[in-house]
Amino acid sequence: MKKDNKQTTEKKNSKKKAPEAKAPKENKDSKKKRSSKNKVNPLRIIPLGGLCEIGKNMTCFEYGNDMIIVDVGMAFAEENMPGVDAVIPDYTYVLENKSKLRGIFLTHGHEDHIGSLPYLLSELKCPLYGGKLTVELVRHKLADKGISMAGISFNSCKNGDLVKAGSNFLVEFIRVNHSIADSYALAIRTPVGLVIHSGDFKVDYTPINGKTINLQRFGELGKEGVLLFMCESTNVEIPGVSPSEMHVGESFQRIFQETKGRIIVATFSSHVHRMQQIFTAAEKYGRHVCLSGRSMINTFNVANSLGYISMNPDTLIDTSELDNYDPDEIVILTTGSQAEPMSALSRIAFASHRSIEIQSGDTVIISAHPIPGNEKPIYRVINELFRRGAHVIYESLADVHVSGHAYRNELKLLHSLVKPKFFIPVHGEYRMLYKHKELAKSLGTEEDNIFIMNNGDVLEVRPDKARINGNVPAAAVLIDGSSASDIGNKIFSDRRMLGEDGCIAISITLDRKGNLYCPPQVNSLGFIFEDEKEEIHRACGSKAMSLMMSDKIKQADLETYAYSRQFRESIKGFLVEKTKKRPGILVTVTRLV
Repeated sequence: MKKDNKQTTEKKNSKKKAPEAKAPKENKDSKKKRSSKNKVNPLRIIPLGGLCEIGKNMTCFEYGNDMIIVDVGMAFAEENMPGVDAVIPDYTYVLENKSKLRGIFLTHGHEDHIGSLPYLLSELKCPLYGGKLTVELVRHKLADKGISMAGISFNSCKNGDLVKAGSNFLVEFIRVNHSIADSYALAIRTPVGLVIHSGDFKVDYTPINGKTINLQRFGELGKEGVLLFMCESTNVEIPGVSPSEMHVGESFQRIFQETKGRIIVATFSSHVHRMQQIFTAAEKYGRHVCLSGRSMINTFNVANSLGYISMNPDTLIDTSELDNYDPDEIVILTTGSQAEPMSALSRIAFASHRSIEIQSGDTVIISAHPIPGNEKPIYRVINELFRRGAHVIYESLADVHVSGHAYRNELKLLHSLVKPKFFIPVHGEYRMLYKHKELAKSLGTEEDNIFIMNNGDVLEVRPDKARINGNVPAAAVLIDGSSASDIGNKIFSDRRMLGEDGCIAISITLDRKGNLYCPPQVNSLGFIFEDEKEEIHRACGSKAMSLMMSDKIKQADLETYAYSRQFRESIKGFLVEKTKKRPGILVTVTRLV
């Protein structure tokens, strides 16, 4: 443009007057280009889970009338969610725009990336794309939940595969290493530019399956030009590089060689590579493997059917066959590395498993890192295992687990190859996202081009700029049995209150005329110690009686008053004064006929 301006000035200053004409053609073309560039619709990126938290990863990409989703995960319930089975994203925005949905792309088969699919796919149908193992795990999960698969196409993809989704998205699968087979990053071509989503990954030069991360492709895409990079942040706080999964196999070999008696290994059911290493070590040292836990058996069956497990068929035995072998010949591979209450390991530890009990001399290996927030339940299980005579080996005592997530230097490597204009740190709590932002800045990404987002934020991206513009519903949805609710539902606050202070029940009997027939009866649960019950119950009954007999309460209104907030608050105030506790108040009124 400077050259054009200079040429125009020269013409104006020349002795020969320039004709009054339109601007030169090249200026007109450049104006058209600028005008066209400004009219490009933005790519809308909408995370519905996975930001400022661990778990329930889910992101929508929307351009024009096309939308795709990357991952549909779930999260573990936290300690302040009593009775909750799982936590899933809010799908409101997706359901409102389901006519735009062109496909769901899955980076890998862990629960925090596929666990919510049964809930979403019960309300809409669309094509699914992912690695072979991922797709088969989803198919099995839907069948297990009784979700109709009519209208869902299952598409297995491999490294380098391209998938056209609508008229605005072209998605490429790029192989990465992670703690489950068939893990991929995604390169998403859009009308505004190229977006790369890392998925969960690490850089492992000696992976179990021999297939290393495709760093070459990341480098090629970086040279081509990456508009936006979305990269996981789980281990950004840990310096250096993550150890290879091969190290765990070496540890298993050493432990299996030195250990006498039964060996029980608890790990994530989806960790097929870990499963393979256990089978390999067991066969080397003459042991048979028994699987325990529904998800472990299901995953093994899927992986084995795909040829992902290499073993002698005689190695696998059923729980009913355990007594047929000496303790030195047995390995039990089980779920429960996160001390889930109903998992096989928890039931084994607390002697509630129907076919496996801890024997003195057993060695238990917990081959997993605690998910943040799970430390107390895990150590509770470990303590109980020790108490029952087992020797327990866990991560702090031996190399029985390595992370499937990249450490700081591995993240630096990928950033250096991709060289994005814009960056969104994903998959992590806020401190992790912040640390990842600082890392990206140190590698040359401009601070104004880095976005730490919250679930529900809408990022609009154009070739030359990006900004957060609005938000959509994205509160956590709690799954309780077969029902779902947002996190603010009163039922969960009531459960927390009952868990802390218990409840007290007041039964009131009225005669035909509505008069008090007898003194109120009081009972309680989880509220007061046994030796104090009688005194407190009697005092509470007397207080209820005095309230009911008050001159301020007309006899005809006793039933209405008994159910009123005023009555409950008066009883609660009395109990707080007497016991310093705030139990739930349950009132029932019976009228004689």
